[in-house]
Amino acid sequence: MTIIVAIVCGILVFIAFVFFLEYARRNRSAISQRMRYYADAAPRPEDPTTPQSDEKIAATLMNVVRSIAKKFQSVKKAENLDFTMQQAGLPLLGSEFVVVALFGAVFAGIITMLLTMNIWNALVVAVVALIGEWVYVQFRIKHRREVFTNQLGDCLTMVANAMRAGFSFLQAMELVAKEMEPPISEEFAKVMREMNIGTRMERALEDMDKRVGSPDFSLMVTAVLIQRQVGGSLAQILDTISDTINERIRMRREVMALTAQGRASGWILAALPLALAGILSFVNPGYLTPLIEDPLGRMAIGAAIVLEFVGFFAIQKIVDIEI
Repeated sequence: MTIIVAIVCGILVFIAFVFFLEYARRNRSAISQRMRYYADAAPRPEDPTTPQSDEKIAATLMNVVRSIAKKFQSVKKAENLDFTMQQAGLPLLGSEFVVVALFGAVFAGIITMLLTMNIWNALVVAVVALIGEWVYVQFRIKHRREVFTNQLGDCLTMVANAMRAGFSFLQAMELVAKEMEPPISEEFAKVMREMNIGTRMERALEDMDKRVGSPDFSLMVTAVLIQRQVGGSLAQILDTISDTINERIRMRREVMALTAQGRASGWILAALPLALAGILSFVNPGYLTPLIEDPLGRMAIGAAIVLEFVGFFAIQKIVDIEI
């Protein structure tokens, strides 16, 4: 139980760092505000109710993270993490993520060391905390992609209607960036900023397609690029794609409803041994001691963990139906 608490604390520290740094990113310098002006992204008005002390703490924390992150900028993996941070919508560079993740893991390890006085337990907890932080990033990427896909049908309808009303495609994209909710508004705003500083529209849309990773959006990008080469009514094409995407979303939701029982069974069966062990340890603290101290018992625990993972992923694979 102590190890689980330490792991959770480390991951929570990492998440708190992420949100705190996100707050710091909103308070940019005057130079960044002028750059956003030329990139057609007006600076946000300052909130007079925001305490100045919070801004100073956030700025100081950001400077510390950046100064440490400079040592990791030459690492190739850290550079590759930049794209992953963009996919997750995190206000971090790859090197900054490495620093924050290591800080959370060290924090979890220190808590374990203080509670158990065992350095090996501390190392194991630190590694597990790092894995948990990476799982959190992957969860954000998956969640952001799902939200983006659900917004895409309405986005295409808005673009098609705007073009029928006389807007150009660029003006329609700008309308989406201003009127719709994140993450689709953030992605289109990023496309507009890239185009305003000289990037070709084809390149900006392709980069957005790579960041989003949605097959539905790839269909839209392909249609737009083909229309720019051969001509035709883009509004009508987008209407057709919007109908297709909405139908796929509806079918996907039906499949999720039909497979909900199987997915719930997988999670319950995976959590049941841990919950049962926790309850037994609470009711009778010495009940599981022979299982942990005996070598044969530790082997049984290891085999049970492996079988738990195999069964969980097998169930998830069965209920994961591609549409």
